[in-house]
Amino acid sequence: MTLTDTFKSVRRAAGTLADMTDDERNAVLADVADAIVAGKERLLAANEADLARMDKANPLYDRLRLTAERLDAIAADMRNVALLPSPLSRTSHDRTLPNGLHIRRVSVPFGVIGIVYEARPNVTFDVFALCFKSGSACILKGGKDADSSNREGVALIHEALQRHGVDTAAVQLLPSTHEATAEMLGATGYIDLCIPRGGRKLIDFVRNTARIPVIETGAGVVNTYFDASGDLDMGRRIVCNAKTRRVSVCNALDCLIVHSARTADLPQLCEPLAGKGVTLYADERAYAALSGRYPDRLLCHATTESFGTEFMDYKMAIRTVDSADEALQHIATYGSGHSECIITESEAVAERFRRKADAACVYVNAPTSFTDGAQFGLGAEIGISTQKLGPRGPMGLEEITTYKWLIDGQGQTRP
Repeated sequence: MTLTDTFKSVRRAAGTLADMTDDERNAVLADVADAIVAGKERLLAANEADLARMDKANPLYDRLRLTAERLDAIAADMRNVALLPSPLSRTSHDRTLPNGLHIRRVSVPFGVIGIVYEARPNVTFDVFALCFKSGSACILKGGKDADSSNREGVALIHEALQRHGVDTAAVQLLPSTHEATAEMLGATGYIDLCIPRGGRKLIDFVRNTARIPVIETGAGVVNTYFDASGDLDMGRRIVCNAKTRRVSVCNALDCLIVHSARTADLPQLCEPLAGKGVTLYADERAYAALSGRYPDRLLCHATTESFGTEFMDYKMAIRTVDSADEALQHIATYGSGHSECIITESEAVAERFRRKADAACVYVNAPTSFTDGAQFGLGAEIGISTQKLGPRGPMGLEEITTYKWLIDGQGQTRP
C-alpha cells in the first residue's frame, strides 16, 4: 500500500466518524483508556526498546520515557476527554434575516488532521483522543526515536476500534522516515490540517515545506519576570516549579528576568534551583549577586546565545533589568509567544504586563508549568499554538473543530 492509499483510507474513515454519536465515541475512548492500563507491560516494553537507543543525557530522553504512573495519567486524560461535552453541532451564530433566511453557524469536524511529532509517545494517545472525540480521523507521523512506542500504542488503539466495529483507518501511523513526512506535508485533498509538535527546527521545517494548512505549536522560550515588588517566598516557589517540574516540556522556564532593585534577593530566589542541579547563565549584575552564594560549578557567565534559547534541560538564563518595560522589551525580543509570567504585588504593573506581554498565555503570580490543556480543564491538548491566526494557546476539543454555515429558506431569491 502506498502512502497515497493510506491517505485515501483515512479520508474514507473520517466520513464514517461523522455518523457516530457522542456516546459511541465515548465508549471507544473509555475502552482505549482501560486498554492502556491493562496493557502497561507491552507499552513499557516497547518504550524500553526506544529508550535503549537514546542517550540518557539527551534532553528528549525524559519526553520519550513512559512509566506506569505516566500511563495511568494518559488513561485518566483520555477518560476526562470522554466526559467532556461534545464540541460538535454547537451553534455559535443564529439569526433570521429581514428576508426570512435563517442563518446558523454550526461546529463540525475538520475531517483529517495530521500530526508531525518527535520523541513523545503520549502524543499518540492525546491526539487520537481529541481527534476521535471531535469527529476527525488522524494521521500520525512520529519520529524514529519513539517508533516502537508509537506503533505499540496505535496497535492498542486499533484493537479497541475493532472491538467497536470502527474503521481502524481512523488513526494511522506513517513510517518514521523523512520521505513519509514529505509526502504527508504535500497531501493536498487528503489532509485538512497539519500540526507539528516539537522543537523549533521541526516547526520551521513543517511551516516552510507544507502545502497543506499548518498551525504552529510547541516551541517555548519561556520567561518569568521578578518585579521590584515581587514576593520573595512566592517567587522561590514559582521559579523552581516553572523550571524543574519537567525540564523537557515546552512550558518550562528558560529565562528569569529580575528587577535590579531585587538582585540582592537573587541567592534566596535561586536557592531551590541549586538543590535541583540547575546551571545558571547569569548576566554581569546577576552573576555578581550570585557569586559565592550559588554553587560555583552551576554558575556561568551568560552569552548572547543564553537568551532566546529553549534549554529543555536543567539550565536557565538570568537577565537583570531596570524596569518592567525593559523586561517586556526582553520578552518581545527573545520570547516565542508561548507563555510569560510576572511575579509582582503591584496590580498596576501586573495589568500593564497582561496588556503588553505578547504571548498565548500570560501569568501573574503563577508558574508557566500550568500551560497545559488538562490543567486548563480542556481534558487534554493537541498542542500549544503560538500563532495568532486561528487557535492560540492550548488546543483542546473546541480548537480542533471548524464550522459550516447552514442557511434555510422558503424559496427566497436574490434581487
